[in-house]
Amino acid sequence: MAVIYHNPRCGTSRKALQALQDKGYEVEVIEYLKHPLKRDALAKMIAEAGLNVRQAVRTKESLYTELGLDAPSVSDEVLLQAMEDNPILMNRPFVITEKGTRLCRPLEVIEEIL
Repeated sequence: MAVIYHNPRCGTSRKALQALQDKGYEVEVIEYLKHPLKRDALAKMIAEAGLNVRQAVRTKESLYTELGLDAPSVSDEVLLQAMEDNPILMNRPFVITEKGTRLCRPLEVIEEIL
């Protein structure tokens, strides 16, 4: 069993889903733009992936700079709240298997948990 926090419009996310299916995983697909994570769940998943909060934010989104989140003084709590309020700011795809949790960007990272 695997879980993927998926954006079907994202090529990397589609490739991660395909990799899971190719390895025979039963996959729970969560389209996080339709079903956003709460701040505590985001924080837990980010920590389990071995990342800090800033590494999990999608900095390429224009909203990132529009909201002033690029300032080094912005706290993790502010970043987490911004991701909860604006799920497009969550980097993707996050994948969870029995071997761990990873932000599979670049895609090759998925091999660590397959």
